[in-house]
Parts: sequence; C-alpha cells; structure tokens
Amino acid sequence: MPSTAQAPLRRTTLSLAACAAFSCPVPTWAQATPAQKADEATLQQIEVTAQRRKEKLQDVPLAATAVTERDIETRGIVNVAELASIAPNLQVSLTPGNSTAAQISIRGSVTTNPALFWEPTVGMYVDGVYVGKTQGSVFELVDLERVEVLRGPQGTLYGRNTLAGAINLITRKPSGEFGGSATVDLGNYNARMGKVSLDLPRMGILRASVGARAEKRDGWVKATAGSSVSELNDRDTRGGRVALNFDLGRDLQIDYRFDTSRVEQNSRFSQVVRSTVATDFGFPGIVVSQGRQTTASIDGPSFEKLDLKGHSLTAEWKLSPDNTLKYVWAKRDMTWKDALDLDGSPVPFAHTQRLSDYGQQSHELQLVGNAGALSYVAGAFTLKDDGFTNNPQSFFGGGFSFDSRYGFTTKANSVFGQADVKIGEALTLTGGLRHTKERKTVERLLSANGNLLIPAGTHASTDFSSTTPLISLGYKVNPQLSTYLRYSEGFKSGGFNGEAQSAAETTTPFKPEKVKSVELGLKSTLADGKATLNLAIFDNKITDLQQAVFTAQGSAASNIRNVGKATTRGLELEFNARPAADLRWQASYGYLDARFDELMELGVNVASNRAVVHAPRHTLNLMGEVTIARTRYGVWRALADYSYTGAHYLYPYQLTLTDPTQQLASNTRIGGAGFLNLRLSLAEIPLGSAATGEAALWVRNAADKKHITNMIDFGPGFGNLTQAYYADPRTFGVSFSARW
Repeated sequence: MPSTAQAPLRRTTLSLAACAAFSCPVPTWAQATPAQKADEATLQQIEVTAQRRKEKLQDVPLAATAVTERDIETRGIVNVAELASIAPNLQVSLTPGNSTAAQISIRGSVTTNPALFWEPTVGMYVDGVYVGKTQGSVFELVDLERVEVLRGPQGTLYGRNTLAGAINLITRKPSGEFGGSATVDLGNYNARMGKVSLDLPRMGILRASVGARAEKRDGWVKATAGSSVSELNDRDTRGGRVALNFDLGRDLQIDYRFDTSRVEQNSRFSQVVRSTVATDFGFPGIVVSQGRQTTASIDGPSFEKLDLKGHSLTAEWKLSPDNTLKYVWAKRDMTWKDALDLDGSPVPFAHTQRLSDYGQQSHELQLVGNAGALSYVAGAFTLKDDGFTNNPQSFFGGGFSFDSRYGFTTKANSVFGQADVKIGEALTLTGGLRHTKERKTVERLLSANGNLLIPAGTHASTDFSSTTPLISLGYKVNPQLSTYLRYSEGFKSGGFNGEAQSAAETTTPFKPEKVKSVELGLKSTLADGKATLNLAIFDNKITDLQQAVFTAQGSAASNIRNVGKATTRGLELEFNARPAADLRWQASYGYLDARFDELMELGVNVASNRAVVHAPRHTLNLMGEVTIARTRYGVWRALADYSYTGAHYLYPYQLTLTDPTQQLASNTRIGGAGFLNLRLSLAEIPLGSAATGEAALWVRNAADKKHITNMIDFGPGFGNLTQAYYADPRTFGVSFSARW
C-alpha cells in the first residue's frame, strides 16, 4: 500500500494543540459534581463482557475499546455509523446511496456490499444477540449504556462472521426506581430530534423501562423543479425500546428486550464525478460535476425505507455460587427497501431498486463458572435465517430492463468452550475452541427484457464447517502492568452469489474466508490510576480471501469469489488520562500495513497490482474536555473531538493500468481527512430538588470538510460512470435535556 500523505497528519498537530488547550478526555469517567476537588481525579474502572463474563477492561487479554453512556451522549453516538472514531484501526462508511447500511472495517477486513447474501466481517451484537446482516445495520438504538469494540478474530466465543472483530451494543437495564430523561435537539437544515427514557417503579417481581427517539432533518441537497423528489440526503427516523426484568428470586432472573426502528427518507445523492456515457453510447444528459453539490436534478425514484423489529428473552439461573446457566432466545425481522437514481441526472440512464425481507431466529445456551484457579465458559448456539430480495433494474432509458430476484436460507449450529487457568499469582493460560456447521441454500431468477436468463426454481445447497481455536498467555507484571500473547482464528461464512448472471455461477458456492492471528499486547495503569496506556501489535494471515468482482455485464451486480491470500499487520495505541478532576484526555492511534500475498485472476497472480480496500494506513482520534467553571447555576464544560482517517482504496482494482478494459483503483481512492466536532455545555443545572438539566451548543464537521466518503466506479464497460457520496456538511444546533 502506498504511504499516506503527511500533510494531513501535520495539520492534526494544530488540532492537538487546540485540544490541549481544553485538555483531552478519557472516553469514560465518573461524573463530577460542583463540590468535587481537583485531587479526586481518577479514571473510572470500566466493566465489560467481552469474554461473556464481567471483567475490568484493563484485565481483558485482548485489544478492546469501551465507551459508556456519558461519552455516548456527549459525542452524539446513536448508531454504528458514528463509531468510526472511538477505536484505532476501526473504519466505518455508509454504503453508497444509503444511510441504513454500513461498511465496517477492523484491521483492514471489511464487507463492502449490503446485499443480503453477503456476510459481515465484523459481528454486531445487541445485548448479546447477533445482528445477522450489513443491510439495515444502521438503526436507532435507545438507552445505550455501553459500546464495546473487540479487535481481532473472535471466533471462539462469538463464532461466525467475526473474522475482523465484534461490536457489542449494550442497553441500560431497568432500575426499578422511578426516573428518566428527556432531550430535544434543534439544528440547521431544520433538524429536530427528541428522545425520552423512563424507568418505572418496581411492581412486584417486575422492573421496566421504556424509551423512544425520533429525528427529522431536511435534505442538504435540494432537487430542482420537475425532479422525482424535492430533496436528497434528508433524515426521518424513529426508534423505540422496551426492557423488562422479572426477578424470580435470588437465583433466577429473566430479561425481555424489544427494539424497533423505522426509517422513511430519500436516498443519498449519487453525484456523478466522471462519465464517458455520452461519447461511448451516444446517451447525452449525464451531469458531471466536481466538488460537493447542494443542488441536483434527478428523474428516477429515490427512497430508503427500513422497518426493523427485535425480540430477545434471556434467562439466568444461578446453579451455585460459582456457576450460572444462561439461555438466550432472539428473533429479528427486517423489511428494507431502496430506490436509487444511479446516474444522478434528469435522464433515465441507470435506475435500480432493492426490495428485501429478512428474518433470523437464534438460541444460545451458556454455562459460566469457576472452580478454584479455573474459570470457564461453555455453550451451544444455533441460528436460522432466510431472506429474499427483488432487485429490478433499468438502464439506457429502459432499453435494458432486468427482473432480478434471489432468496436464501442459513442453518448454523456450533458448540464452544473457553477456560482460563491461573498458574500462580501472575500467569494465566487461556484456551478455547469452537466448532461450527452450516447449511446454506439459494434460489434465483433473472430475466432481461422479458428473456429468461436464469429460470425460476434455480436452486442449490451446500454445507460448510469450521473449527476456530484460541490460545492466550497473560502475565501480570504488577498490579499496574500486564502483557499477553494471543493466537486466535476466525472465519467469515461462505455461500452463494444471489446476484450472479448465470445459473452456473449461481449454483457454485464460494468458500469461507479464514484468518490466523497473532497479537501481542500491553496494558498499563499510570500515575496512581489517573492514566492508562494500552498497546497491541498484530499479524493476520488470511486465506480463501473473499473479494468482490464487479462484472459490468447484464444487471449491475458484484459477485464474491475466493481469490487468494492476504496479510495485515500493524499496531494500536490508546492513551487515556484524567490529570485533574476538571481535565480529561484521550488519544488513540492505529497503524495498518495491508497487502495481498496472492490474488488470482484467470490463473494469473496479480497481487502486486491490486489495491487492498478499506485499509487506511493511519487512524487517529483526539478528544478533550475541560470543566471551565462551577457555578450555582451549573457546570460549564467544553469538548473537542477530532478524528482522522488516512487515504484508502474502495475497490480491489489495478494500481497500474495494464488492462484498459478494467477499472483503475486511483479513480476511487479516498483521500485522508480529519473531522472536528465541538460542544459547549452548561450541565448539572438545578431543576428543583430531584432533577437536573443541561443546555449545550454543538457543531459537527466544524471546518465544513467537503469530503467524499464513498464511490462507485462502473468501469469502461459502462461508460466509466463514477458516482461520489459526500459526508454531511457542517451541522450545528442546540440541545436541551433533563434528568429526574
């Protein structure tokens, strides 16, 4: 991979200096009170469930980052799309044209397409429940208590599709005491957001809480008169949550969770930045423009709709003081629809839709316990899912119209176990193993202009299995310093290409992608608990690499093929400090070197001339908060949050032009960019005897960075049509909240 330009990093030094004026905060802290003294500054000890049991973050022998409710609120995190800056070597982009599907990359491993037959590389979990697909993964989640980002393969305890890592979203449990909070945000582009959370008093064995959130914002791209819609890049989302806890005695607890999200908005603007359609095909009217545009003329349908519902039931039975049996049942259903005017112009050149339904159901049984020097987790997991997508497409003014449909099913079963053995006071040996078996099916139909290409009923099925081990050795040098050496494996499931252009390719499965990872880590607590410094160095070897191949033949589709091998290696640094009660610092940095070892195309190894995708060499985050003044009216605080992601490629195209019929990677290379968010608040405002309030001014993308976040390059076979999707411009507003 070519090195990232250094100028953006030099500019970040200025941001660091500005941040130092505020002082840079840790991502979690105990909330200060006006009477708190400066010598009371310490970092909060965060508890996580990364290894399926509660542990202090600093004691977990793996690279993990966690942020709690306080930081989630001040940084405006409401879904996975806002997670990009919280951990090193984590990169998050919205998929082209959509706001409810994300491309999540950890350490250079990513799934780029939201189509339902693609499996994610990063596993996402809500209260321990697996979220099966990238499509619809950006949804509203109310009452987030904590976010955990686990970097590196998590194949033993989490299983399939955690080849790169896992993200745990944990919501708040009902307290059983009356209380709540309410927040209203108002901003430019007529933005308005409201959310409310309510804890109900305990009623016998029942504790309950409810929450809701709604957001609307006008589109920052306005459409001209005569366009099919009046605006693009708008927001219209709603989410809700119910949490119930049934206390059936000291030894049995049952929790029920329900969450729902609905989205009904227009799609993002497909701004064409390159096209030879007029000269290649004699089809004029495509509007090519450089720089971020705020006005568009489109003729095709444009919408994005999501209806998502999730249920889960968790029962915990304390068998003895040292052993707990846990059962988790979950069901999630999604309807997702979108329509894109891919040419972004007032001509009917390229229109496409995806109308999808997806459902999943899972069961998990865990035994968590300890016996003397031995701690263990053992269990079994089963998941069934099925999905269907209707993908009509129209090109060249309707001259080519495709009826494209596909459906699939998955049955996955696994057993797993992991144990820690303390060898003396300082040394801990961890070993684990998971075995997974899967069965997958596919059905496909494809016709073009009424001509049947793949007949209805085209069907195939296949079986996969994988065993993913873990072994780790942790050494506690002293109470403030520990190291670990970890070897782990993971895999991303195989399957079938639902959008394939022939029956033969439809019924030919691609194999699971696998990784073998070695990680060396150090975790330290400094200055009497006022700071932490963590380091991780890793080396990943990937085989049976799944790569997207865009054919530009027939309907617009990408197929997954196993093309070879890759190596990713790098380091991650995380520094948190609270030198005084009124000062908080955080800095994280990730370095990544990703390259193909083998990439086979038509029997030729082209690894040296292909770009590795979504693998920025540098990621950086600096965050700082300072308490400016404590008054009888409240506490004044200022916060600065800066994140930088280095340059990276979006598609595995050729680096040097050797085949003029294929795309060039540099045409869709994303430049490095840094974003600055600011917040000034008056917190802990007395509102009577039992309530406090907060008022805040905030600005996101304060420098109004005109940055392309994603692109599509259709290549020479499709008139070099290339669209760009820009990050939101500067947004600002006010926030008012109350807690009681």
